[in-house]
Amino acid sequence: MKASVPNTKQRLDAVDALRGFAILAIMLLHSIEHFNFYVFPDASLQPVWLTTLDGYIWDTLFFLFGGKGYAIFALLFGLTFSMMYRKQAKAGVDFGGRFFWRLILLVGFAIVNGAFFPGEILSLYAMVGVVLILVRGWSSNFVLLAAFLLLLQPIELWHYVQSLIDPDYVLPVLPTGNLWRMLKEGQLSDSFFDLVKSNTLYGHKVTFYWSLQVGRTVQTAGLFVLGYWLGIKDLFVISNASIRFWKRMLVVAAIAFIPLYFLGENFAALVETKVVVGSLGKAITMYQNLSFTFVLVSGFMLLYQYGGFRKLVGGLRYVGRMSLTAYVLQSILGSFVFFGYGLGLGPNVRHTVSLGIGIVLWIIQFYFFKWWINKYGQGPLEKLWHRLTWIQLKKD
Repeated sequence: MKASVPNTKQRLDAVDALRGFAILAIMLLHSIEHFNFYVFPDASLQPVWLTTLDGYIWDTLFFLFGGKGYAIFALLFGLTFSMMYRKQAKAGVDFGGRFFWRLILLVGFAIVNGAFFPGEILSLYAMVGVVLILVRGWSSNFVLLAAFLLLLQPIELWHYVQSLIDPDYVLPVLPTGNLWRMLKEGQLSDSFFDLVKSNTLYGHKVTFYWSLQVGRTVQTAGLFVLGYWLGIKDLFVISNASIRFWKRMLVVAAIAFIPLYFLGENFAALVETKVVVGSLGKAITMYQNLSFTFVLVSGFMLLYQYGGFRKLVGGLRYVGRMSLTAYVLQSILGSFVFFGYGLGLGPNVRHTVSLGIGIVLWIIQFYFFKWWINKYGQGPLEKLWHRLTWIQLKKD
């Protein structure tokens, strides 16, 4: 393939297509999980070859997208803040206060989305997004340092150091057991009201505790800040400098991923101390996911220079341009398909069939998004979020 520098429109398309790719990854992963329903039929009731294929599909999708789709989404969230902040700064306006209002609005979208999907991340984004307001006036070097420290998983490293100082140190236990039980009761009900009630009352709490427990909360903050830094440096704009950056990032990320992957896979067997496995082992897993995320992002940005690749994945930009709508819509559709109040397919299909369902749902959504963008230019939730963000302002 021959590389060609995309024009101005394509430079924006690269980010939109990457965001669409993240939405696709999240959609397919959620489909085989049954949108956090996690209820499957007995594998003994189907052919052995299908059960084997189920295992391959589960492992492959989690290897490729587990913890990576959300990471890309978070990185681009920070990039979007950078673009909006810089635009307002040129007009002499501090975007910090308006962005805080924007995060409050995001809570409203989170409540709607969380009613259908008990694992949504918009509420987490609304809380963690405050970090972007804090770093907005910092120099690029300090922004990068903040991103590095957050991505280092400081909470897990602190637990590890504590275990070295105190051999009797025990990791704190988050109160999730009873919340999971009450959430599952609503999921297993055939009543839409019961599902919405349990998701709303317990889903957001469970998601927050889980995110904090596995290190995703701090990682999300780090990715927000790093995305902001990448925006400051215009590294998502295709240029000779950005191409050099992404080439170096690809090499570094790929080299880092290999030892981290094997260390993460075998860490529990190498270390006997439960506290170390639950702290340092968790941090290594997050480093592993982070490094592979940048393999995906770097590879995508570099390949997007080539016309053949742009033609292959360019349609993802329609999804990326209305990613909020896409994220909420996939929750609604997935909930209806897999949970009892709707089609109730969750307890009747395993991973291979679920992936097929996810692909069909994705195709339907894709053509709908393409039609919508060509007709209206902006997703409905994106337009609503934009108008409410700038309410009381005379001009954007």
